[in-house]
Amino acid sequence: MTTETLPLSSAPPPETGPDWLPRPGTYAVAPGRGIVELTARLGPFATLRGRLALTGAALTVDADPAACAMRLEMTSGSLRTGRPFGDRRLRGRHGLYAERHTHLVFRSDAVEPADDGRRLHVFGDLELRGVPLATTLRLRVARRAEDRLLVIGAAEVPYRPLRRATGFTLPRTAPASRLRLLVAAEFV
Repeated sequence: MTTETLPLSSAPPPETGPDWLPRPGTYAVAPGRGIVELTARLGPFATLRGRLALTGAALTVDADPAACAMRLEMTSGSLRTGRPFGDRRLRGRHGLYAERHTHLVFRSDAVEPADDGRRLHVFGDLELRGVPLATTLRLRVARRAEDRLLVIGAAEVPYRPLRRATGFTLPRTAPASRLRLLVAAEFV
């Protein structure tokens, strides 16, 4: 047996970030690979459900876990409930007021792992009708690789404080104690 000296690579090792996220960089959701639903809930029941178009999403992963961030942007005018008059009412001036406030935006300031990285808690603000509301998006990691992340989860906002802060009201046919934002997205 002979001993041979092999040259070492002069390239620096790849930058690594938290092991519960893909490698550092900025990731976006590919068209057609994200779903956002807005649901009015009363106890365990969904009284009204509508789907929104996800127009922009970004996940920024940094080597420092405290610098990781997420941003989701939805178009207010794209809300579809499947009810004949429900869409117009929810997009109108008593609902999302889509003419004046064209987007709903979730901006995070922290992403933390939970349950050994199988879940993520994304702390941030949901901007509804121009008013930021502090909330936590609780995500389940369905698939993680070095270059992609598939997550499913929800954020809930109590309805009464939401109504007082923003003026957003639901129709009388859809009573609610909280509003839920459901998100499923694949960041690549």
